[in-house]
Amino acid sequence: MDPGARHGPGFGALLIALVVAVSACGHAQRPERKTYVVSEDARGVGTAEGPGTGGSGAEAYCNELEKQCFQKCWRRKPAYDSIPKHSGKHHEQCTEQCLGVFMKCIKEQAALEKLDTKRELRFSDMAVALDWLREHRSEVALGTVVVVAGVAFSLVVAPAGLLVLSPI
Repeated sequence: MDPGARHGPGFGALLIALVVAVSACGHAQRPERKTYVVSEDARGVGTAEGPGTGGSGAEAYCNELEKQCFQKCWRRKPAYDSIPKHSGKHHEQCTEQCLGVFMKCIKEQAALEKLDTKRELRFSDMAVALDWLREHRSEVALGTVVVVAGVAFSLVVAPAGLLVLSPI
């Protein structure tokens, strides 16, 4: 007995059409070229230690390291007993010490840039990208390139203070 005869004429064509339709939806959909809101508040972006991902904020990153170094140094007793805490000499010592930290950071960032180790983040789905960015916002820098299903976006702050992915 012919299998097509049991289900009627056209059953095979219907089955093939169904298989094609289901398999066509199996690939990642390209996101629309529009702006996507990552967060309603951009605070905390790029605050994790390390060079971050993407962006060109090496100087801002190193300035922050220098600031943290100075605050830590200023809270501590000076290295030499002859220097009174919170004196002009203590300030000078912390400034000199943390300037060294800043200069070392700048050199390291320049070396990283020469190696072209800036990364771009790649995702196959916009929902996954947004979830990841929300969870890792302190690890990324503004200006990071995020590629979703072949469409490039940049992580930026909108005028209202929103953290968004904007198409490039």
